[in-house]
Amino acid sequence: MDAFFASVEQRDRPELRGKPIAVGFDGERGVVSTASYEARPYGVHSAQSIVVAKRRCPGLIVVQPHFHIYKEVSRQVHEVFHEYTDLVEPLSLDEAFLDVTENKMGIELAQDIAMSIKQKIRERTGLTASAGVSYNKFLAKIASDYRKPDGIYVIHPDRAQDFIAQLPIERFWGVGPKTAERMHKMGIFNGAQLREVSLQHLTDVFGKAGPAYYQFARGIDEREVIVERERKSVGCEQTFLSDLGSRSAVLIELYNTVLELVRRIEKSGFEGRTLTLKVKYFDFVQITRSLSSSSILKTKDEILPLAKKLLGEVDFSSQRPIRLLGLSVSHSSMSEETLDGAVWEEGWLDFDAN
Repeated sequence: MDAFFASVEQRDRPELRGKPIAVGFDGERGVVSTASYEARPYGVHSAQSIVVAKRRCPGLIVVQPHFHIYKEVSRQVHEVFHEYTDLVEPLSLDEAFLDVTENKMGIELAQDIAMSIKQKIRERTGLTASAGVSYNKFLAKIASDYRKPDGIYVIHPDRAQDFIAQLPIERFWGVGPKTAERMHKMGIFNGAQLREVSLQHLTDVFGKAGPAYYQFARGIDEREVIVERERKSVGCEQTFLSDLGSRSAVLIELYNTVLELVRRIEKSGFEGRTLTLKVKYFDFVQITRSLSSSSILKTKDEILPLAKKLLGEVDFSSQRPIRLLGLSVSHSSMSEETLDGAVWEEGWLDFDAN
């Protein structure tokens, strides 16, 4: 979907149409969830501080999120998807992979299916969507961003190698700012240059991600569309309006976070034995601490003592205060490495929007 949250707000509030808006918490610690296309030319983008966004775009209108509406629109969009195929893998409220190799409509060309889906979404929701069409997830994901908003981009197998060769390394799936910086130091700025690096060297430098980069550079991605993905964890996190340095203040917020976590566990029915504490300091340095229990973690009385124990392993003070606190429960079979990169449930609390 195109600028999903912002587009829903503009659909439902005509006075916002054509104006630069950002969905998020309008405060010193607020973060942009989604920016409208009118705001983006000013350099406003998701995951950006609201303060920075307003500085870049003085006329920016900050809108409080309405997640219950977004979820309902997402349900409508997914209903459209399932009219064409049951092989749907959701990535988020507004994005999914579809395998339409065999589809319910008997449409031969994937591009025609994408056009039909886009039209139905517009008719039923009043919103626009963009689609990427290709023979694997890696290329389809990249293609989906190429003709936004309201576009379709097709990467045919015959053109894939040339397309990848000129693709900036920052556009590769899994390459964030830090990885891109490391690749630049290696002389890698596009797919053609990445293709020249050996599998062994990529593995030595990037570990388990190395083989994926090696294959992506060659247009190879054998991952299937997974209809049902097993939940790995349930969690929530909170960014404070002011950094917290006193133990009493942090304990109060830890208690509130435990209550929110228990509520989400009850709602999801998730069962896990490993508790992970996430802490982000005032300078954005982030750490995690984890421990496992012999029993399933469900209640406040089971989780709070463990959370306090984990907090006891964290150094903080008025000179090194805490900006963000988070908790998640995951399967005890997960490795410590996996825990540090656990898939967190998106945590939106009333007092803040990351």
